[in-house]
Amino acid sequence: MSAIDLANRALVLRKGGDEGECVCYWMSREQRCEDNQALTFASEIADRLGLPVLVFFALAPKFIGAARRHYDFMLDGLTEVERELTGKGMGFRLLVGEPEKTVPDLISEVNPAALVTDFDPLRAKQAWKERAIREIDVTVYEVDAHNIVPCRFASNKREWGAATLRRKINALFPSYLRRPPPIKMPKATWKEAQPVDWKKARSSVQAEDLGDLITWIEPGGKAAKKRLKAFLTHGLSGYPERRNDPTREGQSDLSPYLHFGQISALRVAWEVTRSEAPETSKKAFLEELVVRRELSDNFCLHVPDYDSVSGFPEWSKVTLDQHRYDERDYIYTAREFEEARTHDRLWNAAQREMVSRGKMHGYMRMYWAKKILEWSETPEEAMRTAIMLNDRYELDGRDPNGYTGIAWSIGGVHDRAWPSRKVFGKVRFMSYGGAKSKFDVESYIERWS
Repeated sequence: MSAIDLANRALVLRKGGDEGECVCYWMSREQRCEDNQALTFASEIADRLGLPVLVFFALAPKFIGAARRHYDFMLDGLTEVERELTGKGMGFRLLVGEPEKTVPDLISEVNPAALVTDFDPLRAKQAWKERAIREIDVTVYEVDAHNIVPCRFASNKREWGAATLRRKINALFPSYLRRPPPIKMPKATWKEAQPVDWKKARSSVQAEDLGDLITWIEPGGKAAKKRLKAFLTHGLSGYPERRNDPTREGQSDLSPYLHFGQISALRVAWEVTRSEAPETSKKAFLEELVVRRELSDNFCLHVPDYDSVSGFPEWSKVTLDQHRYDERDYIYTAREFEEARTHDRLWNAAQREMVSRGKMHGYMRMYWAKKILEWSETPEEAMRTAIMLNDRYELDGRDPNGYTGIAWSIGGVHDRAWPSRKVFGKVRFMSYGGAKSKFDVESYIERWS
């Protein structure tokens, strides 16, 4: 890695002993071998010390409403990771159980000289890390391999909109946009291969079977690269015109891969900038991939209550409170929303798309969340319902992008005040008529009916 990566991508979380028998990498958010700066960082330490690398993944049997199809997508990708790592002479372990217990136990067993972890702004992941680190005596590094410009380095405060972070990102982006470095093969090979019992791992998962079986997208890093190549060839050129039309194949469909870390955002950006697509198309896509996506990490890092009304900006909290007791034309329960039993055929179609595919079109996701606010008794209930449904059914749920997108839709996060209206106050409104003016609503409804 370059000097700028070493200086700004890795953070020392704990200073401890530096003698041991290996270097460990706690893989969590970045579930891949290629283009993984955290794995590269661990490999470089191991190379310097003449030690082998052991990668481990801590599998929690339950995680924030995740369903079995989320676990299946993740575990299928991790089987590919295991094969690649063992082919490179590195070890791989799957730890089943609560990470604050399984991680310290493994560290005690293998005696590493250093532990490298992924960066993740979500509360649950940070809590796992903090509790596990308290129980061990080893130097711990956190490496941000998720963001192109490392989140902690891009900004040390909550950014109030895309405009403020965009300036900072754009100033740093050229320094970080470089071909992802290959993994340095460690001089020492991991001594003992312990193949993972994937069948046993799957049986340990305590998750519901929700939604349809996902067949339209194949998990894993190899499949992610194929999808990226197809998007660069067939989708990027028309991205600005097609991305907001749910009846056209205008989006990249990379979000599940990015969520599980099966592909690197840096790799995606590198390939996009070197494609032959028009500059306007590249700019539009990179705005979503880099600025908006990294703005979500910034929000969740600096706003611990990112999934609550208390995380909204003050103007939004005031205006929603002023309209708290406005009469709603319709009110639905969480169950009615989940079963797509509203009066709005377009909303019902969006909910069915999410349940069926595990992915809702981006434009419809905004409309979907805003209507939940309009048809819920309170903003607090709307947040709970939207987050519950998003985390249960979206393949890329339980992600800063999802929490931030819902907070934008319901609470005006990263948005401005608009003319006041019933229920919404000054939060931006979206209507069926507005959707009808943008795309063929009836075609979309028919597809998901």
